[in-house]
Amino acid sequence: MSIDSEDALRELYPAQSKIVRLKCLTAIDAHIARFIALSPFLVIGSSHPDSGTDVSPRGDAPGFVQVIDANTVMIPDRPGNNRLDTLSNVIANPDVGLIFFVPGVDETARLNGRARIEADPEKLAEFAVNGNAPRAAILVDVREAYLHCAKALKRSKLWEDDYKIERSELPTLGRMVSDQVNGEISVEDADAGIEVSYRDRMW
Repeated sequence: MSIDSEDALRELYPAQSKIVRLKCLTAIDAHIARFIALSPFLVIGSSHPDSGTDVSPRGDAPGFVQVIDANTVMIPDRPGNNRLDTLSNVIANPDVGLIFFVPGVDETARLNGRARIEADPEKLAEFAVNGNAPRAAILVDVREAYLHCAKALKRSKLWEDDYKIERSELPTLGRMVSDQVNGEISVEDADAGIEVSYRDRMW
């Protein structure tokens, strides 16, 4: 049986509790601002009317995301794979969703809003690391802000060692990519290129 209406969907689940209804804020408060300040990692969801949806990770030292005011955050765009999925999506459709993680904390902080791309050199200079400023940043006009309960991270035991594996359980990234492209890039070249990127192009 497939569900094709929200009414049918709602019949499957209990009603939202009072705390769930009330905790969804329209601006960043002191608690969420503190959470963002402690967060070294987030994921951002975006979409494009032609190419579909994307979820991308963003990470740096805690505090790398700047809370400009109660309705604005700024995320530096550090060097990546240059696919520019998120940035291209924002140009076509500014709606985004963010989830912030703090290592050791099972709760998360979520923001929803509309984004735009900032390329002002003076503003970007504030995000420089080792003398390297980002080429661009994502400014998010926050429409919703709320703390998400810990159930998912508790179930996954994300910060515990129960499901942690040795890196050797998986092949190197170079090996996996080489296999995926049927050897058009050798394992050695792929691993060497990745290592150079990690060494020289982090910021």
